[in-house]
Amino acid sequence: MQKYRNIIFYITTIIFFSGLMYWFFIEGKTLEAGENIISKTSGGSTWDNFVDSFMVNLHHPLALLLIQIVTIILVARLFGWICMKMKQPSVIGEMIAGIALGPSLLGLYFPEFSAFLFPKESLGNLQFLSQIGLIFFMYIVGMELDLSVLRKKAHDAVVISHASIIIPFALGIGLSYFIYKEFAPDGVQFSSFALFIAIAMSITAFPVLARIVQERNLQKTKLGTIVITCAAADDITAWCILAAVIAIVKAGSFASSIYVIIMAIAYVFLMIKVVRPFLKRIADLQTGKGIMSKSVVAIFFLILIISAYATEVIGIHALFGAFMAGAIMPENTKFRNIFIEKVEDVALVVLLPLFFVFTGLRTEIGLLNHGHLWMTAGLIILVAVIGKFIGSALTAKFLRIGWKDSLTIGALMNTRGLMELIVLNIGYDLGVLSPEIFAMMVIMALFTTFMTGPSLDFINYIFKGKKSENEEDADDSGRKYKVLLSFDGPESGSTLLRLADNFTHKMNGNKSITAMNITPVQELHAFEMQDFENEQFVDVVQTSNELKLQITTLFKASNDAENDLVNITNKGNYDLLLIMLRRSIYEGSLLGRLLGFTTKIINPERLLNTVKGKSYMFNNSPFDDFTLGILDKSNIPVGIMVDKNFENAGKVFVPIFDLNDFYLVEYAKRLINNNDSQIIILDVVGQIRRNTEIRELIRSIEQIAPNHITLYNERTIEKEFLESQDLMLISSKSWRSLIDSKSLWLSDIPSTLIISNP
Repeated sequence: MQKYRNIIFYITTIIFFSGLMYWFFIEGKTLEAGENIISKTSGGSTWDNFVDSFMVNLHHPLALLLIQIVTIILVARLFGWICMKMKQPSVIGEMIAGIALGPSLLGLYFPEFSAFLFPKESLGNLQFLSQIGLIFFMYIVGMELDLSVLRKKAHDAVVISHASIIIPFALGIGLSYFIYKEFAPDGVQFSSFALFIAIAMSITAFPVLARIVQERNLQKTKLGTIVITCAAADDITAWCILAAVIAIVKAGSFASSIYVIIMAIAYVFLMIKVVRPFLKRIADLQTGKGIMSKSVVAIFFLILIISAYATEVIGIHALFGAFMAGAIMPENTKFRNIFIEKVEDVALVVLLPLFFVFTGLRTEIGLLNHGHLWMTAGLIILVAVIGKFIGSALTAKFLRIGWKDSLTIGALMNTRGLMELIVLNIGYDLGVLSPEIFAMMVIMALFTTFMTGPSLDFINYIFKGKKSENEEDADDSGRKYKVLLSFDGPESGSTLLRLADNFTHKMNGNKSITAMNITPVQELHAFEMQDFENEQFVDVVQTSNELKLQITTLFKASNDAENDLVNITNKGNYDLLLIMLRRSIYEGSLLGRLLGFTTKIINPERLLNTVKGKSYMFNNSPFDDFTLGILDKSNIPVGIMVDKNFENAGKVFVPIFDLNDFYLVEYAKRLINNNDSQIIILDVVGQIRRNTEIRELIRSIEQIAPNHITLYNERTIEKEFLESQDLMLISSKSWRSLIDSKSLWLSDIPSTLIISNP
């Protein structure tokens, strides 16, 4: 009865108030008498009126800005993905995306579309948004600097860093002497032009370098520490020099810039001696609370904005203030990480690509329409490489670092990336760099960043026969049964380690267990790397101590976790890979399937696999894409663990759905030998009893380990039986069948190890 009363009340309310509103509108029309009402319709048909309104909305500044952002993000992600597949930093792809959307490509071949998408009157909005993105980015760069490393490792690193600045700086001034007459804009003094060319030659991209160091697992080596410290010192020094250069250029001479430099020094003193202790006090009060109040967040963001404003007003650019605000943040890693997480996604994914495109819109490669201009561009690249690469390498060698590591330092310090584009845009905005020289310098930034990866690979190749100072001797012991377990979180690592121990417990010195954690490099920052690694392995190490198990730990920050795991697995001569089953976010509903379909369209690799027939358009697999990739590419057996509070494989049952599943008996035998497990072989479809060879194998195991293996022929499995077991071993093919048939087993099965047979 209550249901019908609610329906009647609902309908009555809608009808009454709709009628009331209609009456007000009718009566309101009478109030228009004598008023000068202007009709907004053009007098044409309703369709024409709609089209006119639609076109006006299409060219509205906000609509243009939004479609620009959508286009920029999609193109930047596409080019970034392509570069990652080429083992290059994604920032290179984003830089290329900016050029592709500018007059050098889109504007050249599709001028009408380019004029619609990026009309000149809309570029102001794009520029201001990109500058906001840069301010946040420089704030992050400042926070990522670990000043404690500078204090501890300062000697050699600072020598190399300053040499890597002064040498290209001097060469840049020398280069300016030869190109000033032809390429300097009218009215620009030689000193201003030369200083900007010099500082552009001296920049190292600390964020890109840190990512490369992480990807190549150098962060825990002496070489990695030196390079990170060099880059940090380089960043601080270069930005201080840049601030001075900007002051000199704006003032017109060094003498005129004295007041600006004095104010800048006073600003830095204030930030270090007053603001930094104040922020540290706030951080100390917040430590341990677990959450951060909005008032505290507001204080830190106000410091950022005020700092950027102060340096802009002083005359040394807002980006220096943002960098300084990040550098003086409290050194508490977790505290810094909170702010990086708050800023990073929006800044790097949404706003920063706008800067790349804005730079691309300024970069007119078509201006380099003569061989002489390309020769000049080549000369700029040559001077940049000699100054930074060779200069850093020779300095490192002078400090008695080996040739391999010296050249590696040179290659890494030669990375310029986004930081170079920032400097070039500042020079362009100040009118110091002409469009031609700007385009040449952008090409130089791209080339020197792109060459870092191949240079490192080539250095490793030519020194392949020699051991680096940072490499450990390989294990030359005899052949062991090698297990690699790869985990995402500390708890899953402990579970997989217990499972690995069950398979190898009594093998003593004839086993090798490696626990590995691969983390997306985008989720880590250089200053938090060690703390994050310790957190990931703390439970694993504790479990290994409890089990009195000697293990090797391996941590890797990766741009491509799937392929890196496969490469390590296939090249490491492992006998078994253990991973946890990941739950696909697309399973279980029609919406999930549609989302999975959408990701295949957005993700170029998944779409390519679909076109090739390697995967279906709609996700219909019991495994997520990551696990499917591992199964497809791995050359060794892969064990996929479904954890239901696993402790020990005391009681194990092995369902055999097909004769091809019989390789599972070998794993059951290993559990018997090493863990005294009780094994039940379940002949699901009656295949075993008809196969003499298989029955003999089971009988031979019974003779070696009496009362440890049983052949079970019952077709019906009781819930109580399943709940009494500790582990189920099943083949990957049979697991798919079990899922597809929606077997009643699934709700009652114990922890399950799904094993593939490559």
